[in-house]
Amino acid sequence: MKFEIPDGARRILQTLNNAGYETYLVGGCVRDLLRGVEPHDWDICTSALPEETEQCFVGQRVIETGLKHGTVTVLVEGEPYEITTYRTEGPYSDSRRPDFVRFVPNLEEDLARRDFTMNAIAMDLEGNLRDPFGGADDIKAELIRCVGEPDQRFQEDGLRVMRALRFAAVFGYKIEKQTAQAVHENRAMLNRVAAERINAELCKLLVGQSAGDVLRQYPDVFCQFWPQLGPLVMLEQNNPWHCWGGWEHTIHALEAAPADVTLRLTMLLHDIGKPACKSTDEQGIDHFYGHPAVSARLADKMLRALKFDNKTRERVVLLVERHDVQLPPRSQVIRRWLNRLGSEAFFQLLEVKRVDNMGQAPEKVRDRLAELDMIRAKAERILAERQCLTLKDLAVNGRDVIAAGIEPGPEVGRVLEKLLERVLSEDIPNERKILLKLVNYTVTDQ
Repeated sequence: MKFEIPDGARRILQTLNNAGYETYLVGGCVRDLLRGVEPHDWDICTSALPEETEQCFVGQRVIETGLKHGTVTVLVEGEPYEITTYRTEGPYSDSRRPDFVRFVPNLEEDLARRDFTMNAIAMDLEGNLRDPFGGADDIKAELIRCVGEPDQRFQEDGLRVMRALRFAAVFGYKIEKQTAQAVHENRAMLNRVAAERINAELCKLLVGQSAGDVLRQYPDVFCQFWPQLGPLVMLEQNNPWHCWGGWEHTIHALEAAPADVTLRLTMLLHDIGKPACKSTDEQGIDHFYGHPAVSARLADKMLRALKFDNKTRERVVLLVERHDVQLPPRSQVIRRWLNRLGSEAFFQLLEVKRVDNMGQAPEKVRDRLAELDMIRAKAERILAERQCLTLKDLAVNGRDVIAAGIEPGPEVGRVLEKLLERVLSEDIPNERKILLKLVNYTVTDQ
């Protein structure tokens, strides 16, 4: 099988080979080549020590990325390539980084320290593989398997628990039985992992093609860093609108959402407040009054705990808080919500409502889904026609109001807001002459 290797990587491998050192592509780039996917990064391992690697590239830009761990970065035509000396690692006292590394002359020893078999494959310039742990066979079988003893791998770096789930979600692979058991048993290792690292893996996981399957099989792992999920996992929903419990409804809604981090996070958290709001009426029907507000407060706390950026956190919280709002398909209502949220958040809200319905009883939601399609079409027409939605769109502005005789200050804004409200309600058209006449009436009345 022929593999496309970029010229920069080829030149580096050839240079080190010509100097008498073993050199291979390794890790994710080899894995992706075997999967038929174009790699994003090209990592290289070599028998050369870091100072020997630097000597091979005298005259080129070399960055001493991590000399004590054996890594230097060489830039070829502006593209960075990490080159790491074969190494083994000492114990992981902080469950993240090895206490020390030891350089070794043997490639197999280097590959043995890696997390999963699919990431422990090396390839030379001719495409020949060095694969002592059967990673290529596991890729063909679509299996995620730890290199060596799974418990040891996860205890070295607790983030590997999330990496296993992320690869399963993104690639659609199954996790091998012993590795899966070790994921469950070592989930508490995540307590020793920085929130930012969990955040990064979670975001990649949630947009993966098999995110729903991973959430179904490993809820205990997600509850490890977000314990607020626990009551939702156990929640029963005896309600005509729901054919699934809280967790399965959440997963169905998430699976129906586009592969967008904000929308997937929203669906994961949109009903997180339901357990606290559950009540059962005399007919045995469950209700969850007020759950959007409670869900929004919990979502804010959970996203802060994982150090999400403000923009993402605020948008998710907004969508969670509004996900159950009533939206009749009337132009006046649509304009007001476009005014309140802005077009981007408004269309995200429509998508949230659509996929939330898709996680409910199908026979109950057909009319709701059709109504949401109608709202989307009307909103798109309103925007296409550039209808007035904000103060900026009004045919008059603050200078006009002041020219009519209103003193500069807060009253100018109040007048404009009243005009905008009447335009949004279709009481009056957004025409300059009419609006100026109303401003003059206001001045006269004063």
